[in-house]
Amino acid sequence: MPPIEDLENPINRYASQVFSVDMYQLGTYSMEKNNRVYISYKDLSPNLVNALVATEDERFYNHSGVDPKALMRAILNLGKAGGASTISQQLAKQLYTEHPAKTMLERLLQKPVEWVIAVQLERYYTKDEIINLYLNKFDFLYNAVGIQSACRIYFGKSPSEVSAEEAALLVGMCKNPSLYNPIRRPEKTVLRRNTVFAQMRKNGYITKAECDSLSKLPLITRFRRADHKEGIAPYFREYLRMTLTAKKPEMKNYRGWQKQKFSEDSLAWETNPIYGWCNKKHKSDGSAYNVYTDGLKIYTTIDSRMQRYAEDALDRHLASLQDAFFKEKRGSKTAPFSRNLTKDEVNEIIERSIRQSERYNNFLREGLGEAAIKKQFDTPTEMTLFSWKGIKDTVLTPRDSIYYMKSFLRSGFMAMDPRTGAVRAYVGGANYHYFQYDMVSTGKRQVGSTIKPYLYSLAMESGFTPCNEMLHVPQTLLDANGLPWTPDNASQKRVGEMVSVRWGLQNSDNWVTAWLMKQLNPQVFANLLHSFGLKGHIDAVVSLCLGPCEASVAEMVSAYSAFANRGIRIEPVYVARIEDRVGNILYQSSPRMQEVISEEAAYRMLGMLREVIDGGTGNRMRRIYGMNVPLGGKTGTTQNHSDGWFMCFSPSIVAGAWVGGEDRDIHFDRMHEGQGAAMALPVVGDFFRRIYSDNELGYSETEQFSVSQKFSDPCISYRESTESVISGNSEEIDELFR
Repeated sequence: MPPIEDLENPINRYASQVFSVDMYQLGTYSMEKNNRVYISYKDLSPNLVNALVATEDERFYNHSGVDPKALMRAILNLGKAGGASTISQQLAKQLYTEHPAKTMLERLLQKPVEWVIAVQLERYYTKDEIINLYLNKFDFLYNAVGIQSACRIYFGKSPSEVSAEEAALLVGMCKNPSLYNPIRRPEKTVLRRNTVFAQMRKNGYITKAECDSLSKLPLITRFRRADHKEGIAPYFREYLRMTLTAKKPEMKNYRGWQKQKFSEDSLAWETNPIYGWCNKKHKSDGSAYNVYTDGLKIYTTIDSRMQRYAEDALDRHLASLQDAFFKEKRGSKTAPFSRNLTKDEVNEIIERSIRQSERYNNFLREGLGEAAIKKQFDTPTEMTLFSWKGIKDTVLTPRDSIYYMKSFLRSGFMAMDPRTGAVRAYVGGANYHYFQYDMVSTGKRQVGSTIKPYLYSLAMESGFTPCNEMLHVPQTLLDANGLPWTPDNASQKRVGEMVSVRWGLQNSDNWVTAWLMKQLNPQVFANLLHSFGLKGHIDAVVSLCLGPCEASVAEMVSAYSAFANRGIRIEPVYVARIEDRVGNILYQSSPRMQEVISEEAAYRMLGMLREVIDGGTGNRMRRIYGMNVPLGGKTGTTQNHSDGWFMCFSPSIVAGAWVGGEDRDIHFDRMHEGQGAAMALPVVGDFFRRIYSDNELGYSETEQFSVSQKFSDPCISYRESTESVISGNSEEIDELFR
C-alpha cells in the first residue's frame, strides 16, 4: 500500500505548456514519456465522460470503488472474458502498480491492493475528480500522456472541443492503446470505437439512430507527434527553455574562449528576470520550479499568426535565394565556398568541421583512431538530408554531407513591438530539425552598414544636423597607431560634389560615414553601441563606423526600437506571465527601457531613416512590397557579401533579418544577390506586407510615428535661424549652411 499522504496528490508530474498571445499552444516541456498536461473536470467534453463511464464502468456512480456485481461475475467467469475493474480500480492500477503481472497468481495478488486503494480514492475524491484523474493519467501513446495531450496530438483540439466520434475513439484506446492504435491499426480502432457507441446507446447516452449514424463515420485524425522539433516557433521554444532553466553562471563551467559568454550570462542573471527563472523562483516547500514536471502555464508574447507569416516569409525567400546560390556556385571547384579560397583552404575548413561534429566525437568515444575515423567519413552511408523540395533519403559519405549541408544559406528573423518590447515573431533558422543553431539569439555576425544609424545618432547628439554637408571625396583617417585608413565606396555617385549627411545615410555612403567618424571619438562611439544593447566585445577603432563588430538579430532589433520610440530602447520581452497549474500568477513581465539618445536626436534620425525607405537603399519596401505605412530602416552588407542585413520599423513593429552562410567564406560572389537589400530585405518585406494585410492583427497603414510638436524639420529650422542672424547675400548663407 502507498502512504496515505500519497493518495492526496497521486499525480505530481505535469508538463508545462507554452502559449502564444492569441492562446495557441506552441508546445510543452516535459520529462520523457510524461507529456501530461493538467486539465480540470469542467474542461472535459461530456462526450468523453459519457463514453468512459458507459464503456469502462456503467455502474460507476453507484459503487464506492469496487463493483460487487461485476466482481461476482469475474469470479464465476475466471479466466474467461469479462473483468471486474472499476474506473477507480483502473486508476489505482495506473498510479501504484508499477510493473505488469507476469503470471495469473501475481495478478491475483495485486488485485486486493488495488481494491483497497480504489476505496481510499473514493473517500478522498468525488466521482468527477476520479474521472478527471483517470483521464489525466492515461497514456494514449506517442507521448500523448493524459487527455489534454491526446486531444491535441490526435485531433488538434482541446478536450472541451472533441466530438462524440473523437471521444469514442480515445476512450476505446483505454482498453488496449497498442491494439487500438488509430495510426497503425485504423480498422481495429474503428471496430472498438463502434463498440463504445454501442455501450453508450445501451446506457442511454445516445439513441439508436445516433449510434447507427456515428458508427458509419470514417476514422479521421489530425495527428501530430509531440516533438519539440516540430510545430511552429521551435527555435523560440528551445531558447525559452534554455533561458528559464539556466543556472547561475560560474566561470568553471565555461571554457577559456567563452569569457564573453560568461560575462553576458552573468549580466543576464542579474538583470533579466526570466533568465534562470526556475532556479531563482522557489515553491512553498523551498524547492526550485521544474519546467518539466510542475505543470506551469507560460504565456509568451509571440503571436502565432505573425509567427507563421514570419516562418513562411523566411522559407519562401530562402528557397528562392538558394536556387540562385546553387546556380552561381555550379562548376566552382571550391563550392559552396568563395572562389577567393584555395582548395587547400577549403579542405582545412572541412577537416575542422569534421573534428567538431558529433559523429567524430562518437567515434572517439568508441576508441577509434584517426585513420579509422577518416575511413568512416569517406565511406558512403545511408542518410536523410534536408532540401527545399523535401527531405532526401540518399547515400553519401559523411564528408560530402558536410559540404552539402554547408551549402545552404542560413537566416534569422525577429519582430517586436517597439513600445512594449513584446516579441511577436522569432525564427532562428530554416529548419530546426537540421539546422539547430539559433541565428536570432545565439548566432552573432558582423553588422555592416546597419551600424551607421548608431554613428549618425552620435553625430546628432554632438551638434550635427542632417543638413550638414561635406565634399564627397575619399576620406582618410588615422587609426590608433597613426596608420592611414581609407574606406572604399560601393557607389561613385556625386564624386566631388557637396552632399549632406542625410544623403549619406539614405545611400549608405561610406565616405560620408567616414567623414563623420573623423570628427567623432571611436571610444565614445563604442560606448554608445553598448548603450544600444550590443553586448559583445567592441574594438574602439576608426573602422568601427562600417560595422566590423558582431551582434545578434535580437540585439539589433532591440537597438532599432530606439528610433521608433523617441530615443528609448526597449529590451525584448518574451514572456508575459507564468502561472502554476491552477492559475496562480508566479511572474508578470514589465518593460525594461533605457534612454539611449535624446528625443531630438531620435527625431532627426527618424527622418533620415524614413528617407532610406522612401528613396534610398531600402526602397524595395515601397517599390516591390507596396508598403504605404510610415517606415524607417537600414540595409547592411559586410565585406565580400558575407552577411546581408535589413532592419525596418513602423510605428508599431520593428523587425530585423540576417541572411548568410554557416561560414563567412560561404557567400555570393556578386553584389547583385549578395547585398542586404537582396538577401535580407525580402524576408522583412513579405512579413510586413502580410501583417498589414491581415485585419485581425490590428495593424493599420494610417498609423503615424509619435513625434513631439516642439520639433520641426532640422534643416529648415537650421536655415531659418541662420537667415535671421546673418545679413548678406545668399552665397554667404549657403556657405554657412554647408
